[in-house]
Amino acid sequence: MGFHDRGYSSRGFGAGSSWTAVAALLVANVAVFVANMVGPREPASLNDLLALHGELPRQPWRIWELLSYGFAHAVPRGGGLPWHIIGNMLTLWFFGRAVEDLLGRAEFLRFYAVALVVAGLAWLASVALGPTGGANAQLIGASGAVTAVLAVFIWNFPHVTVLLWGLLPVPAWALGVLYVVWDLQGTTSLATNVAHIAHLAGAAFGVLYAWRGWNLAGFGDLPGRLSGWRRLRGGGRFRVFHPDDAEDDASLQEQVDRILEKISRSGSSSLSAHERETLERASRRLKDRGRT
Repeated sequence: MGFHDRGYSSRGFGAGSSWTAVAALLVANVAVFVANMVGPREPASLNDLLALHGELPRQPWRIWELLSYGFAHAVPRGGGLPWHIIGNMLTLWFFGRAVEDLLGRAEFLRFYAVALVVAGLAWLASVALGPTGGANAQLIGASGAVTAVLAVFIWNFPHVTVLLWGLLPVPAWALGVLYVVWDLQGTTSLATNVAHIAHLAGAAFGVLYAWRGWNLAGFGDLPGRLSGWRRLRGGGRFRVFHPDDAEDDASLQEQVDRILEKISRSGSSSLSAHERETLERASRRLKDRGRT
């Protein structure tokens, strides 16, 4: 796949440029893959240590597997090409850079990590309901998080032309439809080792994230959010919490600066719905402060 009419290839690993989240994730995944190839197989391979095991609900002390599995990919046998990691990393590279531009590096990493957890939990639920109850089942691969990234891209750039299999130009929304249909069909097949449920869960999380305009930075202040429902002093009334209150000023300012830079570079017509909502949110906050 590749972009047909947008120059998203200007960012990379060049000297003097700061590393992007996408670049860091690519390097981490490739490093783990190489280490797994050259590392020992006995008593367990690196993939075995990082994989998400179906028995995790009965072994909660291995909770870190909900993240680590996303950095492990299948090593082909018999000299074949490693299509598992190639497919995931190419998709992350082509679409992740544009999504990172929208979200910022820190928020993109938070989004990617939560997507891994959501996809992993969905897979755990599916194997727990299976005939073996998850015994001996393992999950590896970044597909769930990568599908979430793809979903956010398609939500924001539905009409961008991409090259399917590097040959057939299609709008991004059509690519999304093909992915969903393929995964839905895959869930009904028993003769597959692809975690289609994890893909669908990642896609659903990505759509919800983009649709609702979430910012995961604000979810770190859960006590602050809970205390948002607090009684006003002396008023005898309750103040209803507004999501804007929990968003860190520095985070919002960073997003606004990035959006303003995009406007100066590409014009206001290039803004996504999420970016316009961010500007409106910043404007509301400034007005609210002007009234206090």
